[in-house]
Amino acid sequence: MKLVRFQVQGRTASGILNNDEIAELDGGYFSPFKTLATCHPRSRVKLLAPCSPSKIVAVGLNYQDHARELAMALSETPIVFLKPPTTIIGPDDAILYPGMSVQVDYEAELGVVIRERARNIRPEEALGHVLGYTCANDVTARDLQKKDGQWTRAKSFDTFCPIGPWIETDLSPDDLLIESYLNGEQRQSSRTSQFIFNVPYLVSFISQIMTLYPGDLIITGTPPGVGPMKPGDEIEVRIEGIGSLKNRVAAELHS
Repeated sequence: MKLVRFQVQGRTASGILNNDEIAELDGGYFSPFKTLATCHPRSRVKLLAPCSPSKIVAVGLNYQDHARELAMALSETPIVFLKPPTTIIGPDDAILYPGMSVQVDYEAELGVVIRERARNIRPEEALGHVLGYTCANDVTARDLQKKDGQWTRAKSFDTFCPIGPWIETDLSPDDLLIESYLNGEQRQSSRTSQFIFNVPYLVSFISQIMTLYPGDLIITGTPPGVGPMKPGDEIEVRIEGIGSLKNRVAAELHS
């Protein structure tokens, strides 16, 4: 099932996408689903970011092949950091290239959307707290990450977390093809079977640090092949079983 948030006739709604039609939901994703009689052609709505998280918990260096690419040892515990909700944008929205950076990189990632409150849960309980999965791009100002020695500024600019185009609920995250394409040219390609820490472990681990709430987003690390983008470029994240997330890069304009 594909869950979408969308804008139609000046309002925001949520629904279930079936082929090219969206059945509107009453009450959203996080209460028992109730489908309204209202249906919308997909061509008549604007798709939005499929969730509005209170926080985005990101995982660094979580692919074995990426660790090999960087000649780094595998971490014994997940490396986690936060991105603010103001980084969230949806499909076809512009990634704004900040004036204080000279290298902005793409990072294709699998996004995990939390369904219900999770605190101190075990790995075997974790998937019961997951609503579904989406494409994500952990956009990073790489030069600032290296300069600062920590990641907050580099990861936190507005528009630095595109997600979408929907949440896929009927999916196993264990072995999915994940790719990125810059201007139509493949730049990243791996499988989630390369994860150092799988989704149940990550959800459990993070829930032992902070309470996860419905709609919160975990982004699970990026494969090898990250690289720079520039204004005018189109970046696409493709994940098997989910779909394609496309965004263009635009120079940030200052008034």
